[in-house]
Amino acid sequence: MIAPLSWKTVLAAVLLSSGPAAAQGATPPKPAAATTAAPQGVTLPKPTTVTLKNGARVLLVERKDLPLVAFSAWLRGGALADPTGKEGLSALTAELLQKGAGARDARQFAEAVDGVGGVLETRAELENLVVSGQFMSRDSALMVELLADLLTRPRFAQDELEKTRARMASEITAAKDGDPRGLINTYFEAFQFTGHPYGTPVDGTEASLPGLSRDDVLAYAKSQLGGDRLILSVVGDFDSKALAAKLEAALGGWARAASPAPEVATTTVSKGRRVLLVDKPDATQTYFSIGNTGIARNDPDRVTANLAGTVLGGRFTSLLNTELRVKSGLTYGARAGFSPSAHPGPFVISSFTQTDKTDKAIDMALDVFTRYRKSGMDDAMLASAKSYVLGQFPPRLETGGQVADKLSELAFYGLDASDVDGFATAVAATTREGVGTVIQRALPAPENLTFVLIGKASAIREMARKYGPVTEMKISDKRFSPPPAPAKR
Repeated sequence: MIAPLSWKTVLAAVLLSSGPAAAQGATPPKPAAATTAAPQGVTLPKPTTVTLKNGARVLLVERKDLPLVAFSAWLRGGALADPTGKEGLSALTAELLQKGAGARDARQFAEAVDGVGGVLETRAELENLVVSGQFMSRDSALMVELLADLLTRPRFAQDELEKTRARMASEITAAKDGDPRGLINTYFEAFQFTGHPYGTPVDGTEASLPGLSRDDVLAYAKSQLGGDRLILSVVGDFDSKALAAKLEAALGGWARAASPAPEVATTTVSKGRRVLLVDKPDATQTYFSIGNTGIARNDPDRVTANLAGTVLGGRFTSLLNTELRVKSGLTYGARAGFSPSAHPGPFVISSFTQTDKTDKAIDMALDVFTRYRKSGMDDAMLASAKSYVLGQFPPRLETGGQVADKLSELAFYGLDASDVDGFATAVAATTREGVGTVIQRALPAPENLTFVLIGKASAIREMARKYGPVTEMKISDKRFSPPPAPAKR
């Protein structure tokens, strides 16, 4: 499914050097008070860890405050396991997992979930497939049954495959015809990570999706789905010993995946400037992304990088949004942030503007970014960023489903509870000097930037050339990356 413009994790913020309060005519905050106050953090509950006989890792947290049980199952592989030319296979497989399994066809499976007021969802990501859900505790036996059927006995019915495949392709086409903001990250990643699996379009392409067959889905499921790939976290109103026994009976016999989990080389920062211009002849606006390769999920400076991103482009009062939206009116929004994975993922600045204002908006974004990378932030900015990040963190771990997803995420990336438990302390301990050092390391140098522009090429081609060598493609092209240049004779 095509997602709205969003980032996987981060994105951050605050005003220019005068500070947010001063910009509104109020007294600026006192940095000393903000940095010396004891941080209010979040403590991740300690799970009971069980390893099933097939190697599946199960994390159980009893929480009796509500009669609910939530789970999050992560399976290593994801779009990284899509064969070349079959992009979107993992996403199609994930969609079909809940379109009939075990004794239930697609309608019966959906009715079994809806009939008890439950929620069950599947999705593919770059490095993994995720199955998540929530049920009343009285329906936990049904939850286990449905999850086991979905994972170990999916039907992959031909009629459901054809409908789902057609819908996925039509969503891409519709986004291209209408508002392509939901696609610009896909274009950016395909261009930034050319030749690397991190450039794989997770949802597939208009070229790859029509050719995906049931045999392809069956082959993917056999090679990439198995008990040895499973990390399952469950949080809620249950008895851990009893639930562990149910899960062992339901999932402990699930065979191992037939192939090893995909491994890829680390990503690198691209050198120099380059531009991808995607021609959308009917566009009245230009959508643009600017960036390079950023940081990994386990980067030791991830907390500081989050703060750095917060000041640059993560909330309404960020540097970028203040200049491009609030002061100049060039756009309705500008943002920036990291999308970390096992290897460094993209760092991207993103916005959109009227066609004739394309170069003005890009120049302004580059000016804000360059000045920030050179000068960093002042004490008021840092204090405000700390307060914002600390205030935004706890609501992300309120529900059982959020806690379950976090537990699975940490296990997936080889991190421990200190990633959560120590977050507030790490934020409070961050200094201006520390942020400055991380900015220099994690944010790309202004001379090393990748640009992706989607807009009316005839109107913005000359503007685009001022930012670097331009590669062009049409938005009607059925892939997200330009065809390789013909070999020189």
